[in-house]
Amino acid sequence: MGLGGIDLYFLEHRTYDSARLAYACVNAVACFTPRLFYDTVLNALAGWKPVWEDGCANWPGSSTDGQRWNENFDTFLHGLRAVCAHLQDDEDSSSAMANVKGKGKAKPEQMTVRLALVIERAERLKENLPDLLVPLTRLAELSQVDIVTILISDVRWEDIRPPLGASPEPLYIEVPPLSRQNTLAMLASAFPPDASALRSPGIDPETYNPVLAPLYQHFIATLYSICAPFTHDPLELAYIAAACWPGFVRPLLDAHRGNSAEEGTDELRAPTEDTRMRLLRLFTPTLTGALDALYPRRTHAAAWARAHAPPPDLLSLPPLDARRAMEERELEAGAGHDADADARSLPRMAKFVLVAAFLASTNPAKTDMRMFGRGPDERVRRRRRKAGSPRKPRPGTTGTAVKIPQRLLGPMPFPLDRLLAILGVLLEEHDADTRLPAAQYTLPGEYTDMEISRVTAYAQVMELASMRLLLRTSSGDKLDLTPTFKCGISYELALRLARDVGIVLNDLMWEVV
Repeated sequence: MGLGGIDLYFLEHRTYDSARLAYACVNAVACFTPRLFYDTVLNALAGWKPVWEDGCANWPGSSTDGQRWNENFDTFLHGLRAVCAHLQDDEDSSSAMANVKGKGKAKPEQMTVRLALVIERAERLKENLPDLLVPLTRLAELSQVDIVTILISDVRWEDIRPPLGASPEPLYIEVPPLSRQNTLAMLASAFPPDASALRSPGIDPETYNPVLAPLYQHFIATLYSICAPFTHDPLELAYIAAACWPGFVRPLLDAHRGNSAEEGTDELRAPTEDTRMRLLRLFTPTLTGALDALYPRRTHAAAWARAHAPPPDLLSLPPLDARRAMEERELEAGAGHDADADARSLPRMAKFVLVAAFLASTNPAKTDMRMFGRGPDERVRRRRRKAGSPRKPRPGTTGTAVKIPQRLLGPMPFPLDRLLAILGVLLEEHDADTRLPAAQYTLPGEYTDMEISRVTAYAQVMELASMRLLLRTSSGDKLDLTPTFKCGISYELALRLARDVGIVLNDLMWEVV
């Protein structure tokens, strides 16, 4: 891994001998579109940091006419030349100032500007930005500036190489992965953490007492043996260790406070070998659960540590009772996590989208006019279809076939335009009273049509699809096809979301059991 595996987007400019070296280190996972890639590289090379108060404007260059460097690769090359000229002008100005201040001295040598572009996770370029892979390998030739491109990846160049020999042969530098001893040494060097971490709320000051350093080394060794089949990244291991360590030493600190009250001493002592082995046996299942929850970022470290805090005075219990108490606490933590809490905390528009998606996946498309084409008063008085009720058999038949409701068979796919049409009906009937007054909309339903045609509505659909609350069934690389989705939430969650936004869900379902 290059640069310690740290993703840096803005690095300081450094001077080496007679050349000024400007870095730009970007991550191909974060820069997943060409414009995002161009802006990130040019901002980093120019030392420009977008500020929220100024509208997060990108580096404008020396011109003030609104020049944009992110339109295409050609404008990006012009941007690289503009950055190089900008840095060279700064160096010339600095040299001129030095000449004025140092009269009678030797004239300093004029400094040149060199650029370096470092791309981490370069294998993602082949998936996200395939058209940029060849030009980036010939960046110095195309831009006519002194720039070097460094690709950092765990994937070999043979698997990333563009076809037909379009790119030059690179200079290979293979860095072996960190060994177990080096990884444990890096984790141990972070004990104790910096002062800001120790001042975090909920962290006992004695958690990172230097007396506990030997115990921390045994702890991270056990953590590494559990996590090594899945990840060797020291940053990931340090993240999991930071979540588990406070709870791991809490029984020891509770026992110390109890002994201090009896003996009248405040000095923390190192745990014995029996205590260390007992703690490792009690918390090994907890470390496995932390890996499952924290490595894919299903929750963050602070929330996980609060939910899985061990019972008080754990070491004072007999071994079997202590293990049973830990198991009960893990069950409580698992039961206390509401899988639907994230969905219920979504914005109001997202809840409307999910309810509309559930109705589109449950109701047949031919029933939309009957279900949503009338006024709300007429719809309440209509006769819903009772699914699952057996009909009288015809003469000569057994009459054993019973139709199963669609919501029990699973969601049906629906096109995006049908979802937006149902969403418009729901917003018009259940959200119109909560909107701010808008005098420019005079026709009935005009405000709702504007709402569902905004970019935010489409962005909300794509965000829910990324959260797997909507399941995309059509191919994402074919732009000429209408995208189709399935609803990814349950009937119970759809009822809760509909209740949150004031919708009677059963009145809008074609088949009700």
